[in-house]
Amino acid sequence: MLLRVAPTVVLLALWVWAFIDCLTTPEDEIRHLPKVVWVIIVLLFPLVGSIAWLVAGKRRARRRQVPWPSGPTAGYPEYERPRPLAPDDDPEFLASLKRGNQQHEDMLKQWEADLRRREEDLRRGERPEEDPKS
Repeated sequence: MLLRVAPTVVLLALWVWAFIDCLTTPEDEIRHLPKVVWVIIVLLFPLVGSIAWLVAGKRRARRRQVPWPSGPTAGYPEYERPRPLAPDDDPEFLASLKRGNQQHEDMLKQWEADLRRREEDLRRGERPEEDPKS
């Protein structure tokens, strides 16, 4: 039973695959005949049309050309390529962190001084000045 069904399933799979491949192939990759003619051949002659499509219909690349690498890492073996710096090794990033920390320290000192001034005013019994910002 399996030996009778297997060739039919293989033929059907080949036919469907060749038909879909023929439909999705761009025009510039098709050889010898226009795309419409190939689609008709594959549809009308499932076995012969599918085999013809595989053999003669589509331009297939035998070997893909890999472009020569270019750019700042071209020519280096992978293990010798310059690597980007991690943030904790980047002097510019570390300097920006220091600037941000310094700004926060200055703001904290200003708040502490303002708090001390208000506390001293309260100890003396004076009313604190109303802050126009709040």
